[in-house]
Amino acid sequence: MYPRRRPGTRRGVHQARQPRRPCRHRRRLPRQVRPLRTRHRGLRRGRGSARGHPPPAPPELRGNAFHVHRFAADAEQRRHDSPIGFGVFQTPPDETRDAVQAALSTGYRHIDTAAAYGNEREVGEAIATSGVDRSEVFLETKIWISDYGYDETLHAFDKSARKLGVDQIDLLILHQALPSEFDKTLDAYRALEKLLADGKVRAIGVSNFMVEHLTRLLDTATVVPSVNQIEVHPYFQQREVQAFGAQHGIVSQAWSPIGGITFYRDGEHTSTLQDPVIGEIATAHGKAPAQVMLRWHLQQGRSAIPKSTKPARIAENFDVFDFELTGEQLAAIDALDTGKRGGPEPEAITLESFGRDIPEA
Repeated sequence: MYPRRRPGTRRGVHQARQPRRPCRHRRRLPRQVRPLRTRHRGLRRGRGSARGHPPPAPPELRGNAFHVHRFAADAEQRRHDSPIGFGVFQTPPDETRDAVQAALSTGYRHIDTAAAYGNEREVGEAIATSGVDRSEVFLETKIWISDYGYDETLHAFDKSARKLGVDQIDLLILHQALPSEFDKTLDAYRALEKLLADGKVRAIGVSNFMVEHLTRLLDTATVVPSVNQIEVHPYFQQREVQAFGAQHGIVSQAWSPIGGITFYRDGEHTSTLQDPVIGEIATAHGKAPAQVMLRWHLQQGRSAIPKSTKPARIAENFDVFDFELTGEQLAAIDALDTGKRGGPEPEAITLESFGRDIPEA
């Protein structure tokens, strides 16, 4: 736990700074980490729990702030500070344990799952048997729309926590906006704020929220979402959503960051992995196209959640800290945006079409 002043106290203008007693049990926050200052009127910064040792992993938290850093290329440093998370979307439960353990062995310390993925239990088992201390793993999961509503969302936390085998979840987010019943979305977020205040989660956020959803949420929320996990890859960049998030201190977290949705689902896109612009940049750096895309995310300040079940690919996706894209190369990737979404349209999300029961633990 980091040292804090007592509430309501401050150091006087002429009061000398007192030297801090060193404590080997405390980890220093990286210099890049700063408290989130809310910019939306009427909002206050959330008060996160400081219990236990914050994970040395990816983005750090202060209150409800989720920060992406710039990173040294040093291998040991990137183990502790990487904004690259590991996702398990569509990973079958029987493959999830091995995939998560391979990721943790590689150096990932941010694991992203969801109640709707059906593999939270296996994620928890993989972490528990990995040999990596729980305090070093940043665990993120999501509440599905079927569990929206204040009491329902509080219970959904209990279901996820039991499956994951933890008492506290590092980052809990709403999986989708529910536009046709947005009051349920607001009630669900209010439950997240309660969980944050009670120390049951360390940060809260949202996923797949568009500008209009974020605007309505911020009108009533008392805590700014720390992240908005959205589809972002070279062919679909959602710049307006990212810009709105940046304006309000919300980190954009990319799902399908290497455009997996462009090649594992039928659609109008060709594969990003076969794109000639990305391929040329990859050749210039002696890297794979996937590594170039992940580096593009990092240099533009996003958190990214790639997924794979193959150990070699898992390791490759983490090896993105020993090169840097030029301004021209970043601009060339930016120019690939088609504006075509790979996932479902946010306005099409309804309980009738996408609702499903989330089993008890």
